[in-house]
Amino acid sequence: MSVSTPTIPPLFTRCILAARPKTLPLTLAPVFAGIALAVAETNQFALIALCTLFAAMAIQIGTNLYNDAADFERGTDTPDRLGPQRATAQGWFRASQVKTAAHLMFLLAFVLGLVLLQRGGWPIFSIGIASLAAGYAYTAGSRPIAYGPFGELFVLVFFGIITVVGSHYLQTLVFNWNAVIIGIALGLPAAAVLLVNNYRDLDTDRAAGRRTLCHYLDRSRARVLYAVLLLAPIPLLLLAPLPGANEWLISAFPLAVLLIVQLGRSNGAALNVQLARTALFQSALVLLLILSFLF
Repeated sequence: MSVSTPTIPPLFTRCILAARPKTLPLTLAPVFAGIALAVAETNQFALIALCTLFAAMAIQIGTNLYNDAADFERGTDTPDRLGPQRATAQGWFRASQVKTAAHLMFLLAFVLGLVLLQRGGWPIFSIGIASLAAGYAYTAGSRPIAYGPFGELFVLVFFGIITVVGSHYLQTLVFNWNAVIIGIALGLPAAAVLLVNNYRDLDTDRAAGRRTLCHYLDRSRARVLYAVLLLAPIPLLLLAPLPGANEWLISAFPLAVLLIVQLGRSNGAALNVQLARTALFQSALVLLLILSFLF
């Protein structure tokens, strides 16, 4: 009896899947939030926002690609993983090819960063360099962030606070504490996405020597932390002195409770759905923020 070989997607499809487009809302949502806050405060929109969006996307895709190759080389990702398919582990591309693509995306981010530097000066330069360095450090080096217990903190800082504050500053050239509050509020559910990812992969991560926060908490306490990460942003935003009617954000509470209940009932490949829904929760918070600014 012959064994069928897995079908390899077309080249364009492989490139898109390798970039992990489903992760992009985690980057774009806080950028939109920073821009929306600036517009609500100033009633003005600067075209530099588009450059900000593309630079954030380039850093995210570059980080995804480097993570893809590095995880394969470290033996963490195999063709049998529970999560979505990874380009290197599936044999679609060589690890060297994926790393080259990652370097090109980081180069694009650097070039776009020069444009942003003209607008925002040294504060934006510092943010850009820190973001590029963090993109490498996440899975590169002898002690990568992704292989230790600080991955969720990394996400909170870079996919929450820095992204919102930087996006807002590029629009207004003014530091604003409301941007910090929004950054924390959006960074918490972004960290919850990583927590679900590591919760799903806990057994294979342990076998590969990966000691994430879930490893130290175990699954029961990880579920408690997940609940905190989803619920905490709501009162944080409700109590903040934001422009508009932030009472809209109350409607996020039942969504958070539903996700918390679902995590306790999910396991195996079903956690892929949980991960996607958690990412959408962050996007829902941004949508509710924009609605509150409009009213």
